[in-house]
Amino acid sequence: MPLDLPFQPPVAPMLAKPAPLPEGAGWLYEPKWDGFRALVFKSDDEIYLQSRDEKPLGRYFPELLAPLRAHLPPRCVLDGEIVIATENRLDFEALLLRIHPAKSRVALLAAETPASYVAWDLLAEGGDDLRARPLAERRERLERVLASAAPPVHVTPLTRDPAVARDWFHRFEGAGLDGVIAKPDDLVYQPGKRVMVKIKHTRTADCVVAGFRWYKGGKDTLVGSLLLGLWDATGVLHHLGVASSFKAEERARLTEKFAPYREGAAEVHPWREWAEFQEAETAQRLPGATSRWNRGKDLSWVPLRLELVAEVTYDHLQGTRFRHATHLKRWRPDKPVADCRYDQLEVTPAFELATIFGAR
Repeated sequence: MPLDLPFQPPVAPMLAKPAPLPEGAGWLYEPKWDGFRALVFKSDDEIYLQSRDEKPLGRYFPELLAPLRAHLPPRCVLDGEIVIATENRLDFEALLLRIHPAKSRVALLAAETPASYVAWDLLAEGGDDLRARPLAERRERLERVLASAAPPVHVTPLTRDPAVARDWFHRFEGAGLDGVIAKPDDLVYQPGKRVMVKIKHTRTADCVVAGFRWYKGGKDTLVGSLLLGLWDATGVLHHLGVASSFKAEERARLTEKFAPYREGAAEVHPWREWAEFQEAETAQRLPGATSRWNRGKDLSWVPLRLELVAEVTYDHLQGTRFRHATHLKRWRPDKPVADCRYDQLEVTPAFELATIFGAR
């Protein structure tokens, strides 16, 4: 049955492209939340949550349905983010656990680590389609309709001051936020278009190249991604992510480069116990585990002797693992493998999320 709204789901979310922080008149700045993008369609008591890839999300976050019914106007469409805050920081791993087929498991996690919804745009109110209105007007209406909202429903902070945005960029990272979003104040909502600007953290780390995966369709000829490792304080080598996005000619060169380092690697490799690529019950990060996100993919990998060090760029560390894929910056033949430790990584102190979320 169609919702009593000016338009129906799904709607492709408006997107952002990476760039330096823009300054000058006419810019609005918001923190960049590290969660699940979600559009909320409310038609009286009916709530529909839509993901970034235009699929329903409601069954994975049942604890949000009642608050959204209570705090949103009778008919509206919002754009925003679903986040989970634990111990004064955002916990993306807790969000990933929600994408689970068992309703009982979802219910248990909803009780243990409840989610919040952070709104930043109002696309419709009542019978009005607001997508062609300027962002500044949509923001004013968003603040008005959610003026009495209470946790777990929030409106994202906003500023016109680039100095405040730069402060957020550095200070909020300790709470797990992902950077800053900049938007022209006259921006109309453009579904699927990269018309916003995202300013994300970029850092470098020296990592052990402990192995690699073949490129799809290029087994034995083209390298697909590098498996990166760092030593912890106890001398255990953890898999903390991959480096990828190579050009075709570079993939071929890497195959040649790695050939001598493959000899004898499997016999002495610290991950050799997982040669069948199954993750044991351990806190150690391993390179061949399956998850609900990669079932059916070929996760086999080729071990290398631990003699290569690569400097990679990364944006965000989630626990002991890179949040996104990294990019190879350069090889470091001058760097001892033993120096590739977690203690080289820059750590931002946690910022109290109550500043944003209010009393929890």
